[in-house]
Amino acid sequence: MNAKWHIAQINVATARYALDDARMSGFMNQLDQINALADRSAGFVWRLQSESGNATDIHVGGDPRLLVNMSVWASVEVLFDFVYKTAHRSVMINRRKWFVKPIGAYQALWWIAAEHIPTVDEGFARLKLLSVNGPTPQAFSFKRIFSHPGVEGEPRKPVREPHCSGWK
Repeated sequence: MNAKWHIAQINVATARYALDDARMSGFMNQLDQINALADRSAGFVWRLQSESGNATDIHVGGDPRLLVNMSVWASVEVLFDFVYKTAHRSVMINRRKWFVKPIGAYQALWWIAAEHIPTVDEGFARLKLLSVNGPTPQAFSFKRIFSHPGVEGEPRKPVREPHCSGWK
């Protein structure tokens, strides 16, 4: 971990149904538990949330089914461990039940100065960079991880995790 840099992430998803639809209950019923798990995870720094304690009621782009998740972590490794090695993994396994297959980039990672809190607009700009340019040090994914600024070298090898395979 580097005390000067943190990793920011955004992921977006369009729910298949209204959030109060019974078919979304498998996702909605575990939201508080997963958010609490993130909050107490090693390396967790910050997450986007409204007064409700989650981000499902933060509407962007005019579509109430478009959900935005953003968070900041001390390193890519602790973020990856949370996403794929905790109870959050069940969300990744079952996401196709609740969310429409995305077109274009739906997740982006980028390095930020440790004291910076990213905005939703910043996150969407990183998604656009990733969609237009592919993975670069400015916007990347777990499949091709770049080191924080000031570290030379090639991107790290792709992460090998069955549920980190995108939306095939």
